[in-house]
Amino acid sequence: MPVGYLITVVLVAIGTLFALRPVPWSRPLGRVSYFVGVAANELPFAAFFWMLLLPTALAFAEGDIDSAGGWAIVALAAVTATGLAVVACQALGERDRIRRALDEGLGAGWRAAVDADLAAGLRRRLPLARILLLPVFRRRLDVRRVANLAYGDAGRRNLLDLYHHRARPHGAPVMIHLHGGGYSGGHKNSQSLPLLHRLASQGWVCVSANYRLRPQAQHPDHLIDLKKVIGWVRRHAHEYGADPTTLFVAGSSAGGHLAALAALTQNDPAFQPGFADVDTSVSGAICLNAWYGPYYGQGPESSPEPHITADAPPFFLAHGDKDTLVRVADARHFARQLRRTSAAPVVYAELKGAHHAFDLFHSLRFEAVVDAVEAFTAWVRSRDRNAATGSLGRPPTPPRRGAR
Repeated sequence: MPVGYLITVVLVAIGTLFALRPVPWSRPLGRVSYFVGVAANELPFAAFFWMLLLPTALAFAEGDIDSAGGWAIVALAAVTATGLAVVACQALGERDRIRRALDEGLGAGWRAAVDADLAAGLRRRLPLARILLLPVFRRRLDVRRVANLAYGDAGRRNLLDLYHHRARPHGAPVMIHLHGGGYSGGHKNSQSLPLLHRLASQGWVCVSANYRLRPQAQHPDHLIDLKKVIGWVRRHAHEYGADPTTLFVAGSSAGGHLAALAALTQNDPAFQPGFADVDTSVSGAICLNAWYGPYYGQGPESSPEPHITADAPPFFLAHGDKDTLVRVADARHFARQLRRTSAAPVVYAELKGAHHAFDLFHSLRFEAVVDAVEAFTAWVRSRDRNAATGSLGRPPTPPRRGAR
């Protein structure tokens, strides 16, 4: 029996099983299911070509499939390939589902309200070559990363990376992204890099920042750090070609919790000790597989929901319906509460078959999300331009509807 071939196929089969039927995080196999399943779920083509098709071809070429055991492994590979096909089909449908979410959140005519220059830069097709051939390679040759800029006095936990086009933009909008990790781990330059590099390649200035972690830090220390990042951007981003009057905050998991809090507590002096005069307003928030509940052991005031007001900025929320770390029901609830109170648009995209941390790779699913974020921010920027100039034809606020 070809042992090496068996091990490879079994590993892919387990990953595919966990991709289709993830185990809740709280159960014994929850961690294994999460780490193995998310890779198979977001990289089904790589799993098929490199870990099923190629090993199977080699096993036949070397004459290893010469017994009942060998044929049993081939049968397992075939069943696993079918499972990967289901995973890929779910991801292929994501683009249409996200388009419907944009229509629901921004209104059916939102595309016509996007300024022509911004609409021209929106991507019309997914980068299939990158998705199929280089899904793990997250950087771009036309984007420069300026690493380890200090924004505070907490050492490496107060460092940020800045991304900009090598041609050095002028008057660029800004995106600040915060990593996840349950407030206990994680680091900049790890999550949502396909998003940051895509925007930087289109003339944005993007920032990915560390922040202080538990147990040395507690809420609101992390939020204060994000406010300091916003303050740093206001003071220094022009040195890299940015115009920080257009500034979006984004985050993954715990970072999404932070982004939501920052967007809903703009210029609140309680979270700006020693720098209350700094403008920490934002143009909008992007929350990816975010946590929306209270902070560890603290009351409801440590969650974003009690801070929702009518003048909240626009929100884009994306959450997987198979997330085993943060229940999709929590994301739906937060979207509903935003829509009930905020006068600004709320886009809620529920991703079919997506797990937690779907934003790690150049996958079919996340590239569809990246395009949606770019379209959402283009709509917000167009609306703000029209408001600033007093232009007629400002897009109407879409009707508020309950999240799916």
